[in-house]
Amino acid sequence: MSLENIWIPSSNFIQNTRLYKWMKKLGFTEYELFYKKSIEDQQWFWKEAEKELAIPWREKYEKVLDVSKGNEWPIWYKGGKLNVIDLALDRWVKNPKDASKHALIWEGEDGTCLSYSFLEIAGEVNNFAGGLRRLGVARGDVIALYMPMIPETVIAILAISKIGAIYTPIFSGYGTEAITTRIEASKAKLVITADGYKRNGKDIFMKDELDKALLGCPSVNQVIVVQRLNIKVNWVKTRDHYWTECMEGSTLEATEVMDSNEPLLLIYTSGTTGRPKGCVHTHSGFPIKAALDAAIGMNVTQGDILFWYTDMGWMMGPFLVYGGLLNGASIVLYEGSPEFPNPDRLWKLIDGHSVTHLGISPTLIRSLMKHDASWVDHHQLNTLRVIASTGEPWNDDSWLWLFKQIGKERLPIFNYSGGTEIAGGILGNILIRPITPSTFNAALPGMAAQVYDDSGKAVRDTVGELVLTKPWVGMTRGFWNEPDRYKQAYWSRWCDTWVHGDWAVVDQQGFWKITGRSDDTLSIAGKRMGPSEMETVLVSHRAVHEAAVIGVPDSIKGEMAICFVVLVETVLEKEQIRQELVSYVTKKMGKALKPKRVHIISDLPKTKNGKIMRRIIKAAYLQKQLGDVSAIENQKVLQDIFKLQSE
Repeated sequence: MSLENIWIPSSNFIQNTRLYKWMKKLGFTEYELFYKKSIEDQQWFWKEAEKELAIPWREKYEKVLDVSKGNEWPIWYKGGKLNVIDLALDRWVKNPKDASKHALIWEGEDGTCLSYSFLEIAGEVNNFAGGLRRLGVARGDVIALYMPMIPETVIAILAISKIGAIYTPIFSGYGTEAITTRIEASKAKLVITADGYKRNGKDIFMKDELDKALLGCPSVNQVIVVQRLNIKVNWVKTRDHYWTECMEGSTLEATEVMDSNEPLLLIYTSGTTGRPKGCVHTHSGFPIKAALDAAIGMNVTQGDILFWYTDMGWMMGPFLVYGGLLNGASIVLYEGSPEFPNPDRLWKLIDGHSVTHLGISPTLIRSLMKHDASWVDHHQLNTLRVIASTGEPWNDDSWLWLFKQIGKERLPIFNYSGGTEIAGGILGNILIRPITPSTFNAALPGMAAQVYDDSGKAVRDTVGELVLTKPWVGMTRGFWNEPDRYKQAYWSRWCDTWVHGDWAVVDQQGFWKITGRSDDTLSIAGKRMGPSEMETVLVSHRAVHEAAVIGVPDSIKGEMAICFVVLVETVLEKEQIRQELVSYVTKKMGKALKPKRVHIISDLPKTKNGKIMRRIIKAAYLQKQLGDVSAIENQKVLQDIFKLQSE
């Protein structure tokens, strides 16, 4: 890799990062020594972490970590009392200088903009908390949020937490079946929704979808509706309430004092395979892990402006809230499509709100880079300091496009990998080390990451299972009401070892790469391969814009690769391109890994936040039951894939 393709931090840059300043304060100047200490002495590290974030405890904890019940069930900050409201709002409101600063900035797809100071948000939260109390919501009750990315969504999250209830966010693009499944699994008694929202210039009607879903949810007895579109909706008088009504009346000043390990939220996985898993997160877990990763990973600090293009139903939605607000930064919410009305909407939003930290997915970038470069050139983007990415493995071409076209070869790309169950990241690109395309330059502090081979031995330069050998703050406290399923999912393969479900490789220099989900892995003639390896080769071809690779049964090799590609432009000689791509991959990867077939399709099945759903592709191609596909934004392409077997 030539030097122009690598981001290298200057000495001055390194010394001004929060990570380096923290390390130096603790007596370290080399990351390896600091990292080693962080995983060998967990009590020390996570105590220093909460001190660095200045967590305002109501009652100080007696012990940082208690693992008397095993690594699967750690108790963090044992005996500590707090509420996430203390961390995210109240400490800023108490200081007049901070109270007037922006906490939340919102832009609707129609161009409507609103902003709230920390003091204003606190007032809204207190009002809505009072409304929830009047409706009978109590500590420990579960409330479902089926909401778009609007200010009321954040206000609701914080108000629910203030009264000691538990929220479970549901992806705004889900259909009836997926909504019903999640509400039923959580046994939520109240749902907060909106009449609808705007996306791609259209009105999306949420209340109608929710009403159909609630026919199968007997636990729900009340619904609160935000009038985002101000349209007429079906109304159940004995059940439904307008948001504005709940905001009127007595405000609630008092905040529930919670045990540090009491549930804060339930985040359900996408549910594309089997029943969704409800990951339980606590008041001292998710917020502290998210805030620490934002602070020492992405260098988010007070006064910054953090924007992550996501949905509150995905893990990065709550991450945006806590990663920003706990650090005293402003958070930006955007309601609609990043390509409406023009392909520069995202870049326009960055300039318009002086965003300093941008979070995206690699798939979103692959979608945007197909447009003419002039859409980027119209914008300064000079407030940006860090670009973060998560959700999918990168390929080098799209990484370099982001680095050069958006980052102007000066901005670091904080590649970030973890998950819903992690409350943040396992791997990242720390900003005190060089960054290379598509990789991670470190395991994050406190995360005891290894790559294991089949025998459970740690390996380098070999693809294996990504594991964690010690618990961490932010680790899910099991699945909601399913402890045995949780243990089976993550702790059943090796003793006291979390098996994350990703294939990864780490080289001798300490650079990591995620090659795909381990259940997406191809095994061709005994050779294991993550799909992203072949996808990276495919997109390096001049004709290919995007690619997805799956494995299908083969009587000789056990499994063979089937490739799906989206072309850069319409090509008339499709059969010629197919043959050319088969030869191209074979030449690059070897005859043993020759694809069985390359299919040219118009698009790849993706979720709203840009994840390519390979397991759905495989099910459609093999003409099997697809299960819950309501997370897929472009479902029509599944019908095209279903028909490909006959080609």
